Amino acid sequence: MGLVVYGTRHAQALLGSTGRLVRNPLATLLTVLVIALALALPLGLRVLIANAAAATGGLANAVDVSVYFKTDTPLATAQQLAREARMQPGVASVTLISADQALQEFRQYSGFGAALQSLQNNPLPHVLHVQPAAGASSPAALNELKRYFAAHPEVDIVQIDSEWVQRLNAILELLRRVVLCAFVVLGLGVLAIVGNTIRLEIQNRRAEIEVTKLVGGSNGFVRRPFLYIGTLYGLIGGCLAWALVASGVIVLQEPVHRLAQSYGSHYALVGPSPIDTALLIGGGAVLGWLGAWASASRHLRSIEPRA
Repeated sequence: MGLVVYGTRHAQALLGSTGRLVRNPLATLLTVLVIALALALPLGLRVLIANAAAATGGLANAVDVSVYFKTDTPLATAQQLAREARMQPGVASVTLISADQALQEFRQYSGFGAALQSLQNNPLPHVLHVQPAAGASSPAALNELKRYFAAHPEVDIVQIDSEWVQRLNAILELLRRVVLCAFVVLGLGVLAIVGNTIRLEIQNRRAEIEVTKLVGGSNGFVRRPFLYIGTLYGLIGGCLAWALVASGVIVLQEPVHRLAQSYGSHYALVGPSPIDTALLIGGGAVLGWLGAWASASRHLRSIEPRA
């Protein structure tokens, strides 16, 4: 029975809070719009980072290890090492480019095909292009892979093309930190917006609060509808923020698709993921509740029924 009464009181507070927001549509819309803009910025940055990572085709993990053989190494030896390398842990794929194949491609694309006809011997070595596995791109794993290939006497040079990958990872990590900082700063802004709105609401209902306390209403009972108001502000603001970002993705999707086609790509913009959407709306509701709780707890203590 007590649980039913408790649930009924919360339902009444929720319905009453919803009714107050509906009866003041302009003020509600302005407050929700400010909250939505504050929440849309970090979500938009996160979507931008996700699309940037997707547009690079996973290049953030595309470390390439090039193994150059000595020029007098037989092709059979290079093929044998390629087979052995494919069986090594941490190796995703191994591609062998023979010296003859490399020379043929160089003649075709370099523009020096006629000049290369005068060469007596092929100066190019056999090359292995090794793609490390996704979980073996750390500096320690790459150094271990380098030592493995360098230990073979027929190998001349082992080159790890990872500097640009490290720069790309650093840029993406910096952008992720920017998103986190933006969420913290703008989250504090949402707390301030909701807190100030609740403060004004308390001042407008001061006489009602005094009467409620006079007949025995506790601070928790008086605070309950304000908590629902703050939660509704955050919840609706989060939904509107998602709508703003999703609309931006829809507007930009066609121009980005045409730009990608001009480069021979079929890339398409990706909107907020379900996890990001849930975190946004849930985070907005939590921020609204916290802002309302802090403001109501502070200002309700100063309101006592007058004799």
